Amino acid sequence: MKKILFTHSYSLWFDPKQMAIGHPYPPLGTLYAAALMRQNGYGVSLYDVMFARDTEDLVHQVRDYQPDFFVIYDDGFNYLTKMCLTNMRELAFRMIKLARLNNCTVIVCSSDSTDHYAEYLAEGADFIILGEGELTLLELVNELAGFNAEPGTINGIAHRFNGRVTTTPKRPVLRELDRLPLPAWDLVQMERYRETWIKSSGYFSLNMNTTRGCPYKCNWCAKPIYGNRYNSRSPQHVVWEMKMLREMYGVEHIWFCDDIFGLKPGWVKEFSILLREEQLRIPFKIQARADLMIDEEMVRALASAGCDNVWIGAESGSQKVLDAMDKGITIDQIRTATPLMKKYGIKPSFFIQFGYPGETKEDIWLTIDLINELLPAEIGISVSYPLPGTGFYERVREELKLKANWTDSDEMALMFTNTYPPAYYKQLHTYVHQNYHTHLAKNSIRNLLRNPLRASAVKLKSACSFLYYAPLTYMQKIKLNRLEKAI
Repeated sequence: MKKILFTHSYSLWFDPKQMAIGHPYPPLGTLYAAALMRQNGYGVSLYDVMFARDTEDLVHQVRDYQPDFFVIYDDGFNYLTKMCLTNMRELAFRMIKLARLNNCTVIVCSSDSTDHYAEYLAEGADFIILGEGELTLLELVNELAGFNAEPGTINGIAHRFNGRVTTTPKRPVLRELDRLPLPAWDLVQMERYRETWIKSSGYFSLNMNTTRGCPYKCNWCAKPIYGNRYNSRSPQHVVWEMKMLREMYGVEHIWFCDDIFGLKPGWVKEFSILLREEQLRIPFKIQARADLMIDEEMVRALASAGCDNVWIGAESGSQKVLDAMDKGITIDQIRTATPLMKKYGIKPSFFIQFGYPGETKEDIWLTIDLINELLPAEIGISVSYPLPGTGFYERVREELKLKANWTDSDEMALMFTNTYPPAYYKQLHTYVHQNYHTHLAKNSIRNLLRNPLRASAVKLKSACSFLYYAPLTYMQKIKLNRLEKAI
């Protein structure tokens, strides 16, 4: 039996911000690929670098397991891997070299290697899988194991041929997702994930997906793995996996890491009905769009199914900026969706993006005002990040010669010229967070004054936090003003 050692290139130790948060999710994409290869007769093992401080353990695992193939298969469902952080790229390069020293055939499948396949081949990888990888990996390994003809006949790969880098035609994405085996969850050291979650949050969360791809065309969002097609698992298949995760691992919460959850008409309603019939209720969070969350029937069905948090790409409080992004939503839709979700007990959370080309001071303050007005449950703030393959990237690529990727997810560097210098956007990130918490505290004070009999320790603590956040917000605003005037 030919043996495959799987790994991925995302480690918490090289991303201090995420390490501090303490919300690690197993490499879902890697586990799907491992499950398919095992189903087809290969021995599989996993070197999970999520908690690895270095690559020393990899040396021992390669020597002990003696794999024929070493596969770096990144989790394409994790947005952090799409960002192609340089710390993780360098980790991948180190692992490639170690595997080659031990005579493994090295195969890489990731967003970064799809966009930069020549660099990965130069570092010693034998084959790069371009785009969605499960079927390509199976065909490639079958061929290399001696069951078929030549690698050059397989769609969706890059490799060296006669001393030159060559690519084969693109492979269509999978449509019938239910045909894939469930992820190889048994390969994961689940207790390590559980302990980290319990320590940071008091509950245990795992990740699942119900769809692949996104049909929308936001011009800053790259889709190197699953593209613009949108394919969905059946609600029955998803509920089956949820039951398994509850019974086998005691999962208490699920992150559905789809780019867009529940876009297929009627899917969410059927999903909700099946969960009720199975008497299965596991709280979950999703990513969706404001224009989907104005449908009250859908929001009601999500709440019934157990959804407790919806992250929407609000991005900006300026319609001008949203239109420039080709976002396809309106400020009015954000204003309608947010209270509707709150009405049904779902926490609306906002992704916010500053620094898109052409954004002005007025646009920035429209965004801050929108946050203060709607008071989402959480906010995630970033600056515009050029990803290869996007219209936005092409617009600014000439300015990315010195730096095209962040080192880790907390770097927040603006890598192109805009209205303000990079230091301003870094400070803006800090100010907006502090200002947001100040307004949350103000809202708690107003609610206590209106309903003093409904006071609780949590509500009192939130109201009292005004004394902490208000002075901090004031100081951060002074720093922001100084940076603005220094231009």
